[in-house]
Formats: sequence, structure tokens, C-alpha cells
Amino acid sequence: MKKVSQCLTILVLTMFCSFAFAQSTVSGTIIGSDMNQPLPGVNVIEKGTSNGSATNFDGQFIINTKSATGELVLSFVGYTSKTIAFSGDMDLGKIMMDPSEVGLQEVQIIASVAVDRKTPVAVSTIRASEIELKLGSQEFPEILKSTPGVYVTKTGGGFGDGEIRLRGFNSENVAVMINGVPVNDMENGRVYWSNWAGLGDVTSSMQVQRGLGASKVAVPSIGGTINIISKTTDVEEGGNFYTTLGNDGFKKFGVTYSTGLMDNGLAVTVSGSKTDGDGYVDGTPFNAISYFLNVSKEINDKHKIALTAFGAKQTHGQRQNPYLVETFRESESGRKYNSDWGYKDGQFTSVEDNFYHKPQISLNHYWNISQASSLSTAAYVSVGSGGGGGFSGVNKFRFDDDEYRIGNLGTVDFDKIVSENETAGVEGSESILRASRNDHIWYGVLSTFKTDLTDDLVLLTGLDLRGYEGFHFTEVTDLLGGQYFSDASDVNNPNNQAQVGDKILYDNDGKVGWLGGFVQAEYDIQENFNAFVSVSASNTSYQRVDRFLYLDSDPLQESDVYNFFAYGAKGGANYRLDDRNNVFFNLGYFERAPFFNSIFANRNNTDVNGDAPNQRITSFEVGYGHRAEKLSANINLYHTTWKDRTEFASFQAQDGTRNFANILGVNALHMGVELDFNYRVSSTFSVTGMASIGDWRWQNNVEDVIIFDEENNAVGDPINLFIEDLHVGNAAQTTFGLGTIYKLTPKTTFTIDYLYNGDIYADYDPSNRTTKRPDAFKLPDFGLFDSAIRHGFKFGSLDAELTGRINNIFDTEFIADARDGAESDVFTTRVFYGFGRTFSLGAKLNF
Repeated sequence: MKKVSQCLTILVLTMFCSFAFAQSTVSGTIIGSDMNQPLPGVNVIEKGTSNGSATNFDGQFIINTKSATGELVLSFVGYTSKTIAFSGDMDLGKIMMDPSEVGLQEVQIIASVAVDRKTPVAVSTIRASEIELKLGSQEFPEILKSTPGVYVTKTGGGFGDGEIRLRGFNSENVAVMINGVPVNDMENGRVYWSNWAGLGDVTSSMQVQRGLGASKVAVPSIGGTINIISKTTDVEEGGNFYTTLGNDGFKKFGVTYSTGLMDNGLAVTVSGSKTDGDGYVDGTPFNAISYFLNVSKEINDKHKIALTAFGAKQTHGQRQNPYLVETFRESESGRKYNSDWGYKDGQFTSVEDNFYHKPQISLNHYWNISQASSLSTAAYVSVGSGGGGGFSGVNKFRFDDDEYRIGNLGTVDFDKIVSENETAGVEGSESILRASRNDHIWYGVLSTFKTDLTDDLVLLTGLDLRGYEGFHFTEVTDLLGGQYFSDASDVNNPNNQAQVGDKILYDNDGKVGWLGGFVQAEYDIQENFNAFVSVSASNTSYQRVDRFLYLDSDPLQESDVYNFFAYGAKGGANYRLDDRNNVFFNLGYFERAPFFNSIFANRNNTDVNGDAPNQRITSFEVGYGHRAEKLSANINLYHTTWKDRTEFASFQAQDGTRNFANILGVNALHMGVELDFNYRVSSTFSVTGMASIGDWRWQNNVEDVIIFDEENNAVGDPINLFIEDLHVGNAAQTTFGLGTIYKLTPKTTFTIDYLYNGDIYADYDPSNRTTKRPDAFKLPDFGLFDSAIRHGFKFGSLDAELTGRINNIFDTEFIADARDGAESDVFTTRVFYGFGRTFSLGAKLNF
């Protein structure tokens, strides 16, 4: 009986102790110190256990601990982990987490990073962890394909040849900025993603700011701004090795190392990788060497400097020409068919390829002048070298010319072309390979001064100075067996017998200057209302030098300088109705100088369109946001008008000369609605989604367009353009996406994404619509599934990860790009098919 009594006593004591030391409830709000904003998705783990939670969209968390006292470990990608002690039920209040990279806050300021529920623009942010999980062997812009209003394709399928359209606007109308530095080509506005082959490895975050965007510099983006923030350097010492293997011989190997922030205030990060493969499309092998360096120095409490250099030296085969659907079906390669390659003496040889190296170096200085004022300045330089391949002379490279093909729709018979050129002897080569070079030097300074006029009012003003000189020429790369290539294009050397490396066809320079400035006032009161107003102005100057069309003694060899002044104004406000709901609006008007080729439309220094009008853009947008414990959602409506788009048309005259027309008054209207949401079902399972419905059309016909000959004389009858109410081509006007993110374990993440693209019309040149025709060919709608899984584990004492990805899981066949045909139907329209099923497997070892 005594033993029974003792047992009961022990049981009661045990039960008492278990209640006495029952779990505690600990809560708090986690704030990112860089932008002073809540951090959603922060992992909160009770130390020594697998018990955990995550912050909601307002940075708040509640965790029921297993012990009455202990420690919580806070971790979030891009921020330094933090350990907080607790005892009993506690509200820890606001907990600040610092960025894991030195100088990241300063970069975000100069790069105009939009802040959720504060900056009144439509914005989507993709962080490094998502890029690392989903990118794999995809093109870098494809990481944005599930963003509202975005349509991304691989175009011909060459490495780095992807294109992105935002709200129906192509890359020349979408500002792309890396650490606040514009990278759109200063002559034509385009972005060549192959120049940035290793960018996915060194990106800290990427924002798509749709519409007017948050950029403070005078960047007149029509569709929006893609804002890429590169990594700086880690606060803590460490690094990693990583590799990725994929379909069609894709191989990537890389290493990153950071010294961490040393006692002397210096921090260094260096990264490098090598990528190569055969390419999904026939005849598109590629290789790239990518590198990144950041050196940051905290001089004292007032001054920081950071040097950043990155680039990629790459070469890749291309598929430049779309084909009829019938051609793809006749080819043994199907949708992978490419006619622009073959073998010469047993060695792979491209007709169309691309090679480029564009390192970018910037030196940033951050000066905390006082508690109220600061100055951020970035000086940068970029030197580009390279171009794209092709042929000159007799066209023996037609895909449907069986005489110079090995089999029907086969590869180019280079050996036959070489034999014919060798037989020609002193008459020189009939057909050669050449490269169209586009070398350049580009430099600039960005400087932003910020001062707090009052507790609620901030004034910002800045300067944007850029200089650019592009060197355009064609050089012989392969005589294909001949002794020389005869070229009479150079008036200074009309009997040129060109050898490999010599210039042919053209040799000219484009000089572009840019001086821009802005003033912006930001108003922030009681953390509920934010507003801003901004005005900007810029002067763009163009000059052209031509060493082939004009004698060295001719003063016309160097054109006059043509200046175009433009200005803009925008404003917006965001009002937080309560802790969960906010509304915003923005509106703006700006002018944009015409592009270089619109001024020198006939590619000479004589027929200059020096009076070309600025393009005029008006945009407004309204939006609503909702943030709750489980649901985050945004919806916005936009309306953008684009007036006086400069168009240039060129016509073949009966005598073989060229006639041309500068077409003014071409207007377009882009409007639509966008929705995105994130629903956190539990701490381990989330559902994301988006939808975008656009209506993008040309607004008006253009009448009485005058045609000029090469001497700038009016010829023939005026023409009319019939484009009113036609849909803008080459972008999905309807998109829908749904995705799931499931944490199988704290170390294992699994995702499935579905993307639907619809209402895509074939691309066409509005200036060629000189007769009444139906709308462009409408591509079939399509939907694709992607999946990725990442698992973390210990490899000895080191942390390691394995990541697997499958894109287009069901191998769906779809047309991604098209060039409208004569009858605007499937039988006459030329197309590019999208990629079928692709996969990659990556491994990463952290040290």
C-alpha cells in the first residue's frame, strides 16, 4: 500500500510539474532594418526543437513553445540570423533584423526600391531564394513569367536571346536597371540579356515596378521598370560551391567566397562560374564565363564606398529566322529545327551566332551628411565588345535551297560553298561569313541628395549624366575558302579586297549624350498616408559619324549634333485604411526623345530627321491592397496612352533605290486589370496566384504619309496606314497563374506552378499596314506546368542543398512568338515554337 501511495505521489508531482512548466505563448513583430518595413515569411524556430512558426504579411508571429524558457532563432534569406531569449508568455514587440549584406540598404536607396504598402505603384518582388530555386537552366527574365502583365519568351531559343514584354511593351519601352544604373541600349532602347549571362547568380532581389514605377532618375519607361539589385558582400565570412546539370548538355559550375565584414571595415565578395551546353534548339551551342566582385569599405560613420564589377564573356549559336508551321512539321527535328548552321571540314559552324563581353564597373559613395541629409553617388563605366554573325555575298544559306543543303531541310553544305570559292580563285569568294559588330563605351554618374525638411516631408533631388559611343561595323570572319571578298561599300577604298578581320559594308559611330535631373517631394504622415510628386527633365543629344559613305575630306562624315529636350511629371499617394487594407493611385505625363535610328532614319548623315517630335505618354493607375494573417492580395487598374510614336518605313523603288517615310501621329492605348495574391494555408503550405487581362490596341489610322527618295525629294502619291483598333502583337494580353509552395520538412521545399497565356497576336510592323487587312494572326492559347524541389542536408559539418527542376512538365507544344503573314493565318505566318520539357539538377555546398 505504501508503494502504491508513493507511485500516486510521483504521478501527481509529475502532472503538477508538467502543468507548471507548460508551453508558453510568445509573439512579436519582425522588422527589416534596411527599409524599416515588416518582413513576411521569417522562420521562427524554438532552439533545440523542430517547433516553429513564420511571420505573416505584417511581420507578426505567435509561437507556442514547448518550454517555459528558452531561445527563439529567427532566420530569413538576405538577413542575418538572430537569437532572442524568452521566459513565459511574452510579447517581444518589434524585433529588428539586419541585412546579411554590407551596403545593401544604400544600394536599395539609389536603386529606388519600392516599399510594400507605402510606394504607390504596382510592384512584384522576387528574392534570391526564389531565383535560386526556380531558375535552373532557364533564361534569366523567365523568373518573372508568373508576374502580372509580363510575357517572356526565348524567341529563337539561343542562350540569352530571351525577350520580355511588360503590359504589351517590348524591352525598348521597359526600363531595366541594375543597382539603379540603366542598361537599356542608349541608341535603340533594347536590352540584350545575353550580355548578363551570370546575373542570376549574383542577384539579391528583383522588382517589377509596373507602369510609372518608383525610379527617381529621369528614366521614361512606358511599360514599367525591372529593377535588379545585385548582391553586395556578406556580413559574415563564408562561401559556396555550386553546380547545375540539365538537358541537352547543360553544365554550370561556380564558386562564391566572402571575407565578411573585417575589423578594418573592409568586406570582399568574389564569385565566378562557367556555363556551357549544346542548346535545346539545333545548332545553338553556348559557353559563358561569368564573374562578380564587390569590395565594400566603411570608412567611418559618415562615409561608405563600394566597388562592384560583373560581366560575362559569352558566345552562342542562334536561330534568327522563324519558319512556317509546315516547315517545322516537315523537319526531322520538329520544333527544334534551325537552318542556320552546318559542318565545315567536320567542324561545327554557325551562320548566325552571337558573341559579346560587356563588363560593368561601378563605384558607389554613400555620405551621411547629417542626421537629416545624405548623398548617394554612383559612377560607372561599361565597355562592350562583340556582335552577331551572318553572311554576305550570294545567299547560299536559304533553308529551302536544296543545292546547298545536306538533305531536305538539312544542315548547310559548307564544304560545297568552300569548294566553289576555292575554284573562283582570283575572283574572290562569292559567299562569306561576317560579323555585325556593336562595340561601345558607356559611362555615367548618378547622384541623389536626400534631406528631411520636416518629420513628415522629405526632399530628394538628383543628377543623371551619361555618355555613350557605339562603334558599328561589319567584319569578315571566314572567307569560306576564297582568297578575298570584293566590297565596294567604302568610298575611301572602293576596290577593297577584304581579308578576315577587315571591315566591309559599313563603318559608323553613334554618339549619344544624356543629361537628366529630377526633384521629388515625399510626404509621410502617421504611417497611414504617403504621397509624392516628382518632376524630371532631360536632354538627349545624337551625332553620327560615317567613314564608308563619305570621303575623309568630306565635312558630312561627321554630322551635326541634334538635341532633344524632354520632361515629365508624376505623382501618387498611398492610404492605409487600417492595418489590413490600403488604396493607392498614381498618374504621370512624360515625353521621350525619339531613338537614334529615328533621327538618322536612312542610315546616313544627309537625310536627317532632326525635327522628329518627342513621344508623349500619359498614364494613370489605381490599386487596392489587402494584408491579413493568411491572405495578401493586390488588384490594380491601369490606363496608358502612347502618342506620336515615331515610325520609319522603307520601300524598294522600281529602279532599285530605296524610298522612305517618317511617319508621325501613330498612337496606342494600353489598359487592363491585374491581380496577384498569396494565401498562407499554414506555416508549411502557401498558394500563390495572379491574373492579368489587358486590352492593347493601336488607336488611329494615319493618312497622307509622304514618301521621299534618297535625296529627300517627295516621290509618288502619299500613303495611308490602316491600323486603327488592331491589337498590339507579340504579347499575351490575358495571363493566369497559380502556384503552390509546400514545405515537406523544414529543409525540403516543393513547388508546382501553372501558367496560362492567351490572346497573343502575331507581331507586325504598323508602318507596313498600307492596305486594309484583318487583325494579325491570333496564336493558340496555351498553359504550362513547372515544378521544383529543394532539399537541404548536412554534408559532414557543412550545409548542402540539392535542387531539381522540371519545366513544361507535360511537354506541351505551343507557339511562343510569331511574325504575321500575308494572309494573317496559320499558313502564312512564321513562328517560333517554345521549348518542350526541360530539366535541371543543382547542388550547392556552403562553407
